[in-house]
Amino acid sequence: MREIVSAALSDDADGAAFAALPVPESYRGAVIRREDTGMFEGLATRDKAPSKSLHVCEVPTPEPGPEEALVAVMASAVNYNTVWSSLFEPVPTFTFLERYGRSDAPLAARHDRPYHVLGSDLAGVVLRTGPGVRRWKPGDRVVAHCLSVELRSPDGHDDTMLDPEQRIWGFETNFGGLAELSLVKGDQLMPMPAHLTWEEAAASGLVNSTAYRQLVSRNGARMKQGDTVLVWGAAGGLGSYATQLALNGGAVPVCVVSGEHKAELVRSLGAGLVIDRQQEGYRFWKDGTTPDPGEWKRFGAHIRQLTGGDDPDIVLEHPGRETFGASVFVTRRGGTVVTCASTSGYRHEYDNRYLWMSLKRIVGSHFANYREAWEANRLVSRGMVHPTLSAVYPLSAVGRATEDVHRNRHAGKVGVLCLAPGEGLGVRDERLRERHLSAINRFRTGAGARSV
Repeated sequence: MREIVSAALSDDADGAAFAALPVPESYRGAVIRREDTGMFEGLATRDKAPSKSLHVCEVPTPEPGPEEALVAVMASAVNYNTVWSSLFEPVPTFTFLERYGRSDAPLAARHDRPYHVLGSDLAGVVLRTGPGVRRWKPGDRVVAHCLSVELRSPDGHDDTMLDPEQRIWGFETNFGGLAELSLVKGDQLMPMPAHLTWEEAAASGLVNSTAYRQLVSRNGARMKQGDTVLVWGAAGGLGSYATQLALNGGAVPVCVVSGEHKAELVRSLGAGLVIDRQQEGYRFWKDGTTPDPGEWKRFGAHIRQLTGGDDPDIVLEHPGRETFGASVFVTRRGGTVVTCASTSGYRHEYDNRYLWMSLKRIVGSHFANYREAWEANRLVSRGMVHPTLSAVYPLSAVGRATEDVHRNRHAGKVGVLCLAPGEGLGVRDERLRERHLSAINRFRTGAGARSV
């Protein structure tokens, strides 16, 4: 691994140099183990600890097959699917690996292992490519998006997210990005933004692409100039990118956060309309089974007060059960609730009268297709959207990093150094970086920012 790291940090190593490097027989990765799937049985979600289920250990190196690439991972990031995987919720991810292994996709069986290498983000360098990979070669600096598809069905050829064998790499497939090496399909790769460090570049892939599809794409809410966009968790990973996309597109974000320090962070992004749930004390459920429409109305009145009387044209939903009833209620007549997750619970309850009688829409949105991910990455590369990295951990502390996300102790994105020996490395375009340095560092210099 030392030779790989040395080449990645060198300005002189070319493709031939990387192609000549020996590939290690094994590498360190953040894994969960099949034998541990019952370890949290009987515990509430809040009482489960990713630091107990995530392990960093040596695993065998896979050889890239047709249309695949082996990448030396310099840095990665924690996403909420890492949390779900480590808690074995809603089902252990080994269910996904077993199902994939039984499919007739080429080389799929090797994904079904007693360990699962997690991670759906990376920034690194291509080490090897399999037959059929034409765009990428050893030595290319890349980031990866997490859509893995087979595209053998006609269903996926208009929108690859509709492919019946669409999977999320590092969650529904093995050999993810929280590791020293990772196996990806060639069409998951995108150019690494030249003005960013490894850890900054690794932060954006999943959440930026997800927010782009939700808000901007024809497959999502089709946001337009002047739209009012309600963003739940606006200081978190997904929300911090959604806020930037809304502002870039001429929309007016209404940012919901928990705590004054997170309110300060979203204001630093340029958001002027902020609701601090913690300060306002919103409780959308009277108890575990009874919604509180009075709180929906109070919340809606607060939004109108901020906007001068406008209801949200778009609500960017991801908390799920806790907030969904309020989201449907406050959306304007003819507006759209676009949902991509349910971090507070999968069983939603809302009053359908406010949906059908006001002609509102609920749109399900899941990650992004390659084109959407490429466009979202291009915005980062041009310095139009910036990483919202707030904390960086070494790979050895990935359990603690994931627990931070589980406990909502973080803001923006939590990064993980894999092969990179330290922070601040990998920048190639110093001039562009200097122009945007304060924006890049917003979440690093704000409250809650830290390195471990």
